[in-house]
Amino acid sequence: MATILVVDDAKFMRLTLGNMLSSSGHVVVGEAENGHIAVEKYRELHPDLVTMDITMPDMNGIEAVKRILIEFPQAKIIMCSAMGQQKVVVEAIEAGAKDFIVKPFDEVRVEEAIKRVLG
Repeated sequence: MATILVVDDAKFMRLTLGNMLSSSGHVVVGEAENGHIAVEKYRELHPDLVTMDITMPDMNGIEAVKRILIEFPQAKIIMCSAMGQQKVVVEAIEAGAKDFIVKPFDEVRVEEAIKRVLG
């Protein structure tokens, strides 16, 4: 399965998504609580996929997507958004994210998004 970097400012959300991914056979190779750390971890780990929260302190998910894609144009990133953030999701897709999943996470939807993005 895939190696995944989980990015979310809420430890509970990283844990929840990480457990979901692990139970589906994926390997969570790293976690980050903001965009700055996400960019550093991507450079270090080169995961197959990143799940990226949008709203985070220091550097938000959209800025992190842009920075990662400048250095690694082949990066595959799925945005994670709360309900009602459609406008921001569109902005994330325009920035280069490949898909999005909505919180609270649905295991089936998460797995579908991963399969779609990784082909």
